[in-house]
Amino acid sequence: MKIAIVYNRESKAVINLFGIPNKERYGMSTIRKVKDALFEHDHQVKLFEGDKNIVANLEKFMPRVLSGERPGLVFNLSYGIQGKGRYMHIPAILEMLGIPYVGSGPETHAIALDKVITKMILMQRGIPTPKFTVLETPESPMEENLNYPLIVKPKNEAVSFGLRIVRNQEELLAGVTNIYEEFKSPTLVEEYVDGREINIALLGNNPVEALPPLEMLFENGEHIYTYEDKTNKILPRVKTVCPADLDEELTKKMQEIAVQTFKTLGCFDSARVDFRVDKHGNPFVLEVNSMASLSQNSSFVKAASATGLSYNRLIQRIIEIASQRYFGPSIDGGGLTEEGSHAFSYITQQRDRMEGELRSLTNLYTATEDLVSKQTFIRKLEYRLKKMNLTKDRRRTDDTSHWLFTTEQGFENGVLFVVPIDIPGDRGAYPIPFRIEPEYMYGAGIASSRGGMMVMIKALEALRQAGRLNHQKIGVFVYGDEGNGMRYSGEALRLASKEAGEVIVMAPGYNLNTVVYQRRGAIKIKIVVEGSPMRIGAKNHTANALDYLLKKTADIRALGKDTPLLAISLQNIETSRYGVLIPHRVSATLIIAFMDQEVALRYEKAIRKLFMSKQKGIKTYLEKLEDRPPMTKKKGTTPLLKAFQGIAEQWNLPLRGESTLLPSAAGMVDENTPVLCGLGPSAKHLYTPTESIHRTELVQKTMLLAQYLLTKDEN
Repeated sequence: MKIAIVYNRESKAVINLFGIPNKERYGMSTIRKVKDALFEHDHQVKLFEGDKNIVANLEKFMPRVLSGERPGLVFNLSYGIQGKGRYMHIPAILEMLGIPYVGSGPETHAIALDKVITKMILMQRGIPTPKFTVLETPESPMEENLNYPLIVKPKNEAVSFGLRIVRNQEELLAGVTNIYEEFKSPTLVEEYVDGREINIALLGNNPVEALPPLEMLFENGEHIYTYEDKTNKILPRVKTVCPADLDEELTKKMQEIAVQTFKTLGCFDSARVDFRVDKHGNPFVLEVNSMASLSQNSSFVKAASATGLSYNRLIQRIIEIASQRYFGPSIDGGGLTEEGSHAFSYITQQRDRMEGELRSLTNLYTATEDLVSKQTFIRKLEYRLKKMNLTKDRRRTDDTSHWLFTTEQGFENGVLFVVPIDIPGDRGAYPIPFRIEPEYMYGAGIASSRGGMMVMIKALEALRQAGRLNHQKIGVFVYGDEGNGMRYSGEALRLASKEAGEVIVMAPGYNLNTVVYQRRGAIKIKIVVEGSPMRIGAKNHTANALDYLLKKTADIRALGKDTPLLAISLQNIETSRYGVLIPHRVSATLIIAFMDQEVALRYEKAIRKLFMSKQKGIKTYLEKLEDRPPMTKKKGTTPLLKAFQGIAEQWNLPLRGESTLLPSAAGMVDENTPVLCGLGPSAKHLYTPTESIHRTELVQKTMLLAQYLLTKDEN
């Protein structure tokens, strides 16, 4: 992996030098140690100063496309050149550039560097911290009732700049004056906790690991860890002990508080939380170091060493943690066949191209009722499949609602893919355009259609690259009426699936690292209630349509509420009226989600009976719009799931099966044919204008699918 170490030492390359200069920086010996540690783990490493030239330098060094299996990242050691928000500068630039980096984001650094805001957030979350106040200038009155001795320190500084104990009003004035003149900063004044100084290093994200507590032992002088102590500008008077001599209960309590603090401030990858523990054993959080020092003698490194982590292994561990946050778990292509290696290499080098092609597919909006746009889209897809020698099967194609493409071998007893091209729901006149964020990609239909389609296309291309596509029995069933519940294509899919050996539905998963082995079915019924036009406030004994439907709503809600795996919901209520009259016509859509078809039919009859109106002036009409069977655990589905899980385990990827509420094309598959759903990237906000897919899963699911097809070829 390419890794750029960004730091601040000598360079002052900015447009203007003004404001507060940074006094905090890493020594070159530490920077070289980090570099050597990364070299030891076979990374390609380069050093850069974090100045105005960083954008051009990184653009030349960092890969724009996938190299091997993962893009590069920045190991951020930059404390900034100048200004109050200097910790934020490099992370903010990296986010703008779209370059992954080690450590917390700019918003977290901003909070952690502002000790006052940090303490306010901690207090709001019930995390113990000493009482405090803020003095803007030496003349500012101290309005809080604080007990001496007190601690004074700059509001926005680190490494204990300006830190001192004050015991009376005169010393307080001197301390605030020093901070105001030297740092041009308000002063944080807090009660001094007379006791032990402990800090806890934190490593990881999910979960966050609290390392053993480390204690500062003061041999003489004030029992506070000053800037002079940290920079060895005075004779050594502080020793450290790790693990600290604390009882198990207090250790656990402080580690839990440290983890809570880490999460509360939104830290990533690593940090350090500093405590004071009073004489009664009560811990108080002093501050959070969102960029804990990695120098050889730092508290963080000593705590890691106490767990058995060498310095070089610690640096690599931080890289692994940051990489997993951005890219997901490590994908290990070891143990693949020669063809598998070809497919693996092809896919891992396709990340940027895959996302670019997905952009093109997503920006072709195909609403369910828009026949013209669907025909345009299917022509482009047909051209793409024809390049891989998949041709149209006229027996199973009607060129309106569904199309079937197959390899030269056909798909009998082979694999049948199922993918929709239409985008259900009313997305408005201007669909949301494609966009990319660090973890997710957004766009109209990107989850419901395009993501799974891209996974399938790239998996087939990888097989062709490995020279194995023409040996496969593969069919691709494309349909364009998902928004109509597969009213026209459902029977065609059922018949095609009877010929296939197994069916893979390219719908999205709903949670990360999942595929779907079970889905509920759905019955959709349109209900229309008609009454007579009536004036508001008219006194008569004839019910109006809206009141009638609203009264029935309570009865609908009561239906099936105690029946397992059954849900009944009333949606999309619309009214028609003349002028200011009361609505005379009301329509609604009723959904029955179910796992047992017989139970669902029983409740459908109950609903129809409920709307057999005997009320004067009211007429009701019910029409079944959709009847989508559930996806149950069909014969052979469990072995199919286990086959995918076996491949995922080989690559150290978590993969589990899940059951979901929403129906899919998988329910239309013949009951004797094994089927697996959810092979598309996991989705957020499915069927909404802001639906999205997980970027890492776009690649991971493609790898899983390609390797699975190769194992089919071997068998």
